[in-house]
Amino acid sequence: MDGTILVADDDRTIRTVLTQALTRAGCKVHATSSLMTLMRWVEEGKGDLVISDVIMPDGNGLEALPRIAQLRPGLPVIVISAQNTIMTAIQAAEAEAFDYLPKPFDLPDLMKRSARALDLKRHAPKPSMTPREMGDDLPLVGRTPSMQALYRLVARVMNADLPVLISGESGTGKSLIARAVHDFSDRRSQPFITAQATDLSGVDGIATLLARSKGGSLVLDEVSDFDEDAQARLVRMLDVMGDHAPRIMATSQADLGQKMEAGVFRKDLFYRLGGVTLQVPPLRERVEDIPLLAEHFLARGERDMGLQRRLSPEAMAIVRAYPWPGNVRQLENLLKRLLVTATEPEISKAEIEQALGATQPVQISRAGGMDGEKLSASVARHLQRYFDLHGGQLPPPGVYDRILREMEIPLIEIALDATGGNQAKCADLLGINRNTLRKKITDLDIRVTRRRKLM
Repeated sequence: MDGTILVADDDRTIRTVLTQALTRAGCKVHATSSLMTLMRWVEEGKGDLVISDVIMPDGNGLEALPRIAQLRPGLPVIVISAQNTIMTAIQAAEAEAFDYLPKPFDLPDLMKRSARALDLKRHAPKPSMTPREMGDDLPLVGRTPSMQALYRLVARVMNADLPVLISGESGTGKSLIARAVHDFSDRRSQPFITAQATDLSGVDGIATLLARSKGGSLVLDEVSDFDEDAQARLVRMLDVMGDHAPRIMATSQADLGQKMEAGVFRKDLFYRLGGVTLQVPPLRERVEDIPLLAEHFLARGERDMGLQRRLSPEAMAIVRAYPWPGNVRQLENLLKRLLVTATEPEISKAEIEQALGATQPVQISRAGGMDGEKLSASVARHLQRYFDLHGGQLPPPGVYDRILREMEIPLIEIALDATGGNQAKCADLLGINRNTLRKKITDLDIRVTRRRKLM
């Protein structure tokens, strides 16, 4: 690589790591913890690439992007952020950031993206849109690779002139994804209409539906349930939409490809709907996001109802271990109920068990896999899903270390829980040296709860 890179992050360790890596790669680096300093450098004409955090002590990196584009059209900006939500990814795309990476990021991946940013000559940016504020009601938060891949794909397709198929189990948030695609797209000021099969029936059904959704977004809810007649009407509608047609999105719990192969879903309809497929993972495949979601719902309850609640460490262990067949919607409804019924600010393990109706909670599969499924099969299923989420492209380099880290953290956390936080017993259980365990707890940033006290 060759060029001058401006690094802005309030974390000294990140500044040091990036400075060393980029310097070894042949670049000149200016690093700062101040957004004001970064903007001064940009205004002075310094830098061929900017790598910036979002939340800085003196400002917001995303909000600075339009000013950077105005001062230096074509200057690429890579946004890195610990705010691992869909809003961050979409706002970065709307502000025309060259790229977006969630923290903790993969350093080789960031180096590859930096090299590409330096090599490519970007066109002068269009006037950037002001990022829309989205309410806290959208529970699309997550640090897991599957959710981060989904966020990036949403950001890329929101203004693409392609139909979108949103697939996933009930309660995963398919309708919320559809709403996010619409609300952050160029069609945001136009209608957002959800339709079922019955809305296509009748003499004027199709005409009325197209008139209501003109120029906006039309979401076909659970299109896999449409019968043969409804599918035929839908094909006719898609063929005659004409000018100012709405963008078509469809949601489906079932695998439409399998239904098509089975002869119960029309091939011509499948190919009309499947421009881009967004696969929403079930909650059991993103266990590490459960605490984030729980905190989100409890914080929203405090805001809306003035009720302060938190989960005890033992209650959180139950929540993490539960398979959540109803996915995010089930978790949300459970915590809404406990916000009202809990007798103390700290929600206890017993209250969680009673609310879940779990008579033998300790027998719940911690891996969240199918009953009777071997661990190796469950792991293989999750890994295949991770590769599939990259849409036929290879995942970023460093898969081996990244996957081991994903597995290592819950293994150590569960072992610590099982041994009551006794690190000597935990190390013996895992078959590793006690000092090795201490180092892993520190390096992997494993939080020490009341049950996990350093011995």
